[in-house]
Amino acid sequence: MATTMTTTTDPALILHQWLSPAFPVGAFAWSHGLEWEVHAARVHDADSFADWLDTVLVHGSGRNDAILLAAAYRAEGRALEEIAALAAALAPSAERREETLSQGRAFAATASALHDIALPRAAYPVVVGRAARLMDLPLSLTLRLFLQAFAANLTSAAIRLVPLGQTEGQRVLALASPAIERLAREAEPGDAEGIGGAVPMIDLASMRHESQGTRLFRS
Repeated sequence: MATTMTTTTDPALILHQWLSPAFPVGAFAWSHGLEWEVHAARVHDADSFADWLDTVLVHGSGRNDAILLAAAYRAEGRALEEIAALAAALAPSAERREETLSQGRAFAATASALHDIALPRAAYPVVVGRAARLMDLPLSLTLRLFLQAFAANLTSAAIRLVPLGQTEGQRVLALASPAIERLAREAEPGDAEGIGGAVPMIDLASMRHESQGTRLFRS
């Protein structure tokens, strides 16, 4: 008979489970607009994918999602509702909105069942941040592993789409490590006033993907 798991001696084990491909949030189904970028030949090899991934992390939703996660972790009272509303409003396209909201719903359903905690129906980073707070997990580690998982999922998509070899993809992911560490440190205060970015081509790609003919991914 299944039992509810509420504690563990190692917070890293919880986070690795939450952020692993085995956790049922459906991350494998979303490419964050990368599928259109490959279709348009703007991402076509390891170097162009590395540039695209760095842009998404540093100037796009990677950075913003990390700040949202930290803000949700630190939120008190009704502030969590405001952060959830902001996270949904930041999505630049219908597909990107569904990407973050559907993963948030799926994560909340499974994490609530596992740990007997009440989680909001909100965007993915908001729900992860709130869950980490309720489970008393370290914010700094949560941020690093969240960003690593985000980059790893996009790398997995690139390996299928570009296509890249497995080793090439892992080299690109390894190159992203310094940016991930820096972004996690910068996001830790959870200051929503710091949210922003300028990635118009990536945002346009997510909009154009909605009408792309043949697609493997939902965004």
